[in-house]
Amino acid sequence: MAAVVAVAARGLAPWIPVVGLEIHAQISSNSKLFSGSQVQFAAPPNSLVSFFDASLPGTLPVLNRRCVEAAVMTGLALNCSINKKSLFDRKHYFYADLPAGYQITQQRVPIAVNGSLSYTLCIDNKMSQMVTKTVRIKQIQLEQDSGKSLHDDTRCQTLVDLNRAGVGLMEVVMEPDMCCGEEAAAAVRELQLILQTLGSSQAVMAEGQLRVDANVSVHHPGEPYGVRTEVKNINSIRFLAKAVDYEIQRQIEELENGGTILNETRAFDSKLGFMPEPNLPPLILYDAKSLPANMNHQQVINIDWIHERLPDLPSVKREKLVEQYGILPEHSFTLLNEDGLAEFFESVVKQTQMKPKKAIGWILNDLLSYLKQHSLTVKESPVSSSLLADLLNLLEKKEISSTAAKQVLAELWKGEGKTPLEIVKEQKLELLQDQKELEQICQAVIDGQENEVMAIKAGNRKVLNKLIGLVQRNTQGRSNPVLVKQLLEKKLSE
Repeated sequence: MAAVVAVAARGLAPWIPVVGLEIHAQISSNSKLFSGSQVQFAAPPNSLVSFFDASLPGTLPVLNRRCVEAAVMTGLALNCSINKKSLFDRKHYFYADLPAGYQITQQRVPIAVNGSLSYTLCIDNKMSQMVTKTVRIKQIQLEQDSGKSLHDDTRCQTLVDLNRAGVGLMEVVMEPDMCCGEEAAAAVRELQLILQTLGSSQAVMAEGQLRVDANVSVHHPGEPYGVRTEVKNINSIRFLAKAVDYEIQRQIEELENGGTILNETRAFDSKLGFMPEPNLPPLILYDAKSLPANMNHQQVINIDWIHERLPDLPSVKREKLVEQYGILPEHSFTLLNEDGLAEFFESVVKQTQMKPKKAIGWILNDLLSYLKQHSLTVKESPVSSSLLADLLNLLEKKEISSTAAKQVLAELWKGEGKTPLEIVKEQKLELLQDQKELEQICQAVIDGQENEVMAIKAGNRKVLNKLIGLVQRNTQGRSNPVLVKQLLEKKLSE
């Protein structure tokens, strides 16, 4: 969807959609934000609940250092200012999966503020035409997750699982700088890659580790922003794009038909009561300048120490892939978007004599399409990087043709433990080394295609490809197309 949704056909002014996001990322930590309870996906219900998680009287929160470090790391990666002093608040609301009746969060003074995230998206779905945009990050705050309600319609009951209650979250609040579902999806995908690169969150959406709330509104140019609605708990990037675009279109149709947009989910927020968290002191962080000389370094968090140890972010990794291997920028995006594919590519390149520019075609076109067709991840691939490298070496040494290489690859997918060379010998796929035999085959093809020969001699060079194909068929893909072309051209010029 374009930045401006035009409705000129009905003589009305265009609409400008506005999209902001609130993203809850589960922090990658062995224990919860304020208790020692273990964090584990799909554990038996209510098996990971401490007295504090269940909100028993007299229990007190103890802040998890790992969660704080993860939030600082994420803030730095998103170009935020890290607050050396941040505060915790209680956000009151009453629901069965929140035993205390409040959530501990950082509404007033969060741990990180005023950042930015650059992301790239395709123009008209063309990977070769890409544009980079930036969304402002308002803040990143630490907060507890709630439990999980399971509604049993058969027995008219609601069951509560508190395993998730108290798990550490980072809420990343993005300013309303986006204008469509595609931009929102691209921004969240880039954030997901950054979190996974940092290790601050595994960000697996299927496991609820990354959940998105989208705030959507529309307005005419020159007018104030319209009333926004919130689409909550989106747990798929593909669905995020669809949900945002659907909501934009719904609002436009509603307003054009004389209706009004209701501020549905935000009305609930006005009932939320915030107050300072009395059981937690201010969170104090240090940098190299403010760190006291006599302070035990293991008892404090040093922002500069974390900054120095940040890994290469996805944008830097892409630049390095393009610079080091000479691949196209759009290929670097594909390599990083698929978990483990960049490492697979680099492993193949190290083990093959084929140039990276050529090898990447086999990885993106052949390997990746097979994996997607069979719903496999790169780590689940039956063809290892060393097997693919061996196959590409045979091709590069001109021991087999590209047609034969594809046949060998099809056999490798079966995962029978054979090497490419074994398959080549078994199926007799080696290139014909006997040039006299190849010349005889070429001559036989020429003799049997009088019309094509006349067309070529009349200047239609494209017909030559048909003759090359016929030679390839006669040799069952065992002839070198370059050599075949040379032989045919020589014979046709005689």
